[in-house]
Amino acid sequence: MAKQEKRFRPGRHLRKGVFSGLVLAFGLSTMGLAASSADLSALIERAEKGEKEAQVLLAEKYQKGEGLSRNEAEAAKWYRKAAEQGDVEAQSAIGQMYQKGEGVPKDDVEAAKWYRQAAEKGAVDAQSSLGNMYREGVGVPKDYTQAAKWYRKAAEQDNAEAQTNLGLLQANGQGVPRDYAGAVEWYRKAAEQGDAKAQHGLGVMYHNGFGVERDDREANKWFRKAAEGGYYKNQ
Repeated sequence: MAKQEKRFRPGRHLRKGVFSGLVLAFGLSTMGLAASSADLSALIERAEKGEKEAQVLLAEKYQKGEGLSRNEAEAAKWYRKAAEQGDVEAQSAIGQMYQKGEGVPKDDVEAAKWYRQAAEKGAVDAQSSLGNMYREGVGVPKDYTQAAKWYRKAAEQDNAEAQTNLGLLQANGQGVPRDYAGAVEWYRKAAEQGDAKAQHGLGVMYHNGFGVERDDREANKWFRKAAEGGYYKNQ
């Protein structure tokens, strides 16, 4: 009697392969979650022991909701702990949280205090923010000279917002001698980075011939770029 051939059943083998793959994927996923949980526990432990780098990382996780439920109050707590140890990033971050009232009561005086500590260590965003506070008289007495000082420090680090605002102060002679050519220079640096407010300012300078030869074509070019970037004259 002839031996009966075994028939290959691709469906059965495919199902086994898929099942094995799912088991493997589940196992890897579980291992990943366990590792992630262990890493988070270690991070919290380091932060609680006073390691400022861990405190900043933990604050960021609470602020962004990464691996933890988003909690601005916890973020502010850990940023402040790191800031009190002199961490520049944390000082700038807690200053911003006080200014916006995120996780802490809104307090412009406290915001200015932390911005200053970070700004004095060269933190460019804090320098620009502190310049804004002096220009507007928020959290500190209004002082255009101090505003110009901090804007310049940030502008020299290529911060577009500070470059724009320094250009504005120079164009108006606020806190610094009026200097149209200097204003054009700072406006152009920021405009080339895509800052719409600077693009509008540069358009104004070309339209009026302040610091540059009057050129309506160039003025319209920058006005158009500013409008495309969402800037309007009443801003």
